[in-house]
Amino acid sequence: MTAKTPVDLWFDPFCPFAWATSRWLLEVEKVRPIEPRWHLMSLYVLNEGKDLPEEYLQLTTRAQEIVRVVAAARQKYGDGVTGALYTELGTRLHNQRMSKRLHLLRQTAEEALEAAGLDRELADAMGSEEYEDAIRASHDEGISLVGQEVGTPIIRVGANAFFGPVITRIPRGEEAGRLWDGVLLVTAFEDFFELKRSRTREVRFD
Repeated sequence: MTAKTPVDLWFDPFCPFAWATSRWLLEVEKVRPIEPRWHLMSLYVLNEGKDLPEEYLQLTTRAQEIVRVVAAARQKYGDGVTGALYTELGTRLHNQRMSKRLHLLRQTAEEALEAAGLDRELADAMGSEEYEDAIRASHDEGISLVGQEVGTPIIRVGANAFFGPVITRIPRGEEAGRLWDGVLLVTAFEDFFELKRSRTREVRFD
């Protein structure tokens, strides 16, 4: 059997673009020999001290509550639960649009924890600063690979690390594999830094 290549992805559960990229990575896993591994980063930490609209900064503060839940689950159960919990959280936050219903955020966290086979009471971490050091350490590990001018998601394959790709539709099957091949091709060139165009479509998760 072909050995699988570890692929590390840093995400904030609240970020819709990280969610789309993560679901693409799971599609890639079906057609390429890769092994996704999941790490936390934080929109709250990323935007600390930046001159941004107050509404967005308030959203990142609420987003940090969900990051804390994932950090608490990792501490209690180990890194292996991160992917399953992210799937349950992301499905609710993005596919079911619960990220727009912040008054139900505690309920969303509890339901995701239970669906992942984890203790619902870990939702108590939402209001705790106990996990901030672990969150910041994970965030700093990811951001140190690519620099401060980017966001989530971050992907690392061996010594190759990059922000993105930012996609608005999740490719499936061999289409996912071809995108993966292309992303690796350009990002592996050590003098390649940026390729970008204005985004004209909203992200969707079907």
